[in-house]
Amino acid sequence: MIGHQQTGVIQGVVITAVSHEGLRVSVDGKPARLAIVLDDGTVVIAGDEVAREAEAVAVNCYRNMLQGKGFLRVLSLPLEHSDAKAIKQQSSLRKNR
Repeated sequence: MIGHQQTGVIQGVVITAVSHEGLRVSVDGKPARLAIVLDDGTVVIAGDEVAREAEAVAVNCYRNMLQGKGFLRVLSLPLEHSDAKAIKQQSSLRKNR
């Protein structure tokens, strides 16, 4: 999931995202709407509300990943390295007095 994600795989459909505009859709150059459709073809809801909800879910997922709440491995520094860094900071503070 990290890295470039392939887009442009749906014939004639263009989905754009701009941070201050949200998601927009066009089909063969004509404006279109995102929709939630059941397997039997029933349209539950369509329009800007769906686009806003989809964008919010995607953004929150990305933020969770950035905050380390996703499937990321977190490593700590070895104790020796941490101690050395703290000692170096303390000695530089003493020099600046």
